[in-house]
Amino acid sequence: MYWADELAAAASGPQIVNDSKSPSGTVHVGSLRGVVLHDAIYRALVGAGVEARFLYGVDDMDAMDSQALLTPDAVEKYMGAPLSRVPAPAGSSAASYARHFVGEIFFRTFEPLGIKPEFYWVSELYAAGKMDRYVQLALDRADRVRDVYRRVSHVERSASWLPLQVVCENCGKIGTTYATDWDGATVSYQCQPDLVAWARGCGHEGRVSPLGGRAKLPWNLEWAAKWGLFGVTIEGCGKDLATAGGSRDRSDAIAREVFEVEPPRNVAYEFLNVGGKKMSTSKGQGAAAHTIAEVLPPEQLRFLFLRPRPSQVIEFDPEGDTIPRLFDEFDRIAAATAGREVKGELPTDYERLFAYSLLAGRPVTEEAAAFRPAFAHLALLLQIPGTDIPERMAAEKGSPLSSRENEVLEERTASARAWLESYAPERARLVVRRDALPDEVADLEPAQRAYLAALASAAESGRPGSGEAWQALIFSVAGDVGLASGRAFGALYAAFLGRNNGPRAGWLLASLEPSFVLERLRAAGE
Repeated sequence: MYWADELAAAASGPQIVNDSKSPSGTVHVGSLRGVVLHDAIYRALVGAGVEARFLYGVDDMDAMDSQALLTPDAVEKYMGAPLSRVPAPAGSSAASYARHFVGEIFFRTFEPLGIKPEFYWVSELYAAGKMDRYVQLALDRADRVRDVYRRVSHVERSASWLPLQVVCENCGKIGTTYATDWDGATVSYQCQPDLVAWARGCGHEGRVSPLGGRAKLPWNLEWAAKWGLFGVTIEGCGKDLATAGGSRDRSDAIAREVFEVEPPRNVAYEFLNVGGKKMSTSKGQGAAAHTIAEVLPPEQLRFLFLRPRPSQVIEFDPEGDTIPRLFDEFDRIAAATAGREVKGELPTDYERLFAYSLLAGRPVTEEAAAFRPAFAHLALLLQIPGTDIPERMAAEKGSPLSSRENEVLEERTASARAWLESYAPERARLVVRRDALPDEVADLEPAQRAYLAALASAAESGRPGSGEAWQALIFSVAGDVGLASGRAFGALYAAFLGRNNGPRAGWLLASLEPSFVLERLRAAGE
């Protein structure tokens, strides 16, 4: 069974699926992995007839602890303040830094992906008093919290330490305060200048009630408190939080021993890496989620995250051929789901993978059978002046495109343009030399010229029409004349592009007029 179906089959009773994000800056594409995985779990539950809800929260009471996206004058003032109270960047109409980066940018990627959770903001939970019960429990049972930190994570807290972060009444910071002396109604606190290295407290001392949004729980306790508040039954987390003795273990223990609730089932998932390195929202590292969503249509973006099991690392680099290969693999899975024969090994339950990659409600059988132009071929056609792409695609399909197929074509055309503008390697960019033979043809060896002439003859009789057919013919003729494939491709690139590399040659030739291709092959072969 597909992993999400396995989880749904094991569920008992109504389920609450939860996910959340701390909005410390531009949200990178890796942050979408958890969103898509939790959505797949929710869809699997609903599909299995299980009553379920999907919640998504913004941890906007967290302290601003990153300088990546703050101007120098804002660092001193806002580092350590709750993200819900840090102003949005200049030019934004959002009410806060958190509302800008998550509410106005990150959340915009959800609906196109077919993801529609119930959203909540943690700052609003505190302000409405919904977290008060858990704040009081944590303070009343602070000794249990300290014991969990010591026993589970080997972190020692002093006997005076309380699991609470007060919002300083003087400077408004929360990451610089140290709370002590809970008397059942109020706590004493100090806003210490040197409590943390990344923010400076103002030195104010005071005593306040910690309820109603005047304070927040440390993140591990806040996580467990949300489980209790919402009755969460399933919530995954990234590998970094799921290590032994790490955040998830601490929160699990706090849920059981402090708040007396059972923690949800964990679905730990690996990172999405770029160039072997984990992306970081707080450091401003990694491709932005909303930017990648402009390049990848929804079904390909979902497929990116759902093809590997959650426990597998995803290596993703938008530069180079990664994006075209992703489209090719999606199309291969679609073809297999439609019952067509495909090359290579297929993943387990590929039909369910394809179904979960689609937006909810789209008919799997029709989607699998739909005509989808090869991404690399489309990128080539976009660079050839005068090409009527819809007309060309209808000709390649052999019949008019359906309304859904036209929609797919529009999505892929926009994606190919964005890829060419931002991520395509130089070899994918081309200018076909039409006026005359490129000078580089003069440097071809006799065997390469003979190959081009033989390819012209074979193409004239075989009439390949698609990129796949051309690619097969290129290799076949090279084998017949005893020319290594690398030298065969080099001859083709020299003849058409005047260089020694380029996009996939079969798709290049398929994108050009057949008469021009034959004429050029013969001329270069003489």
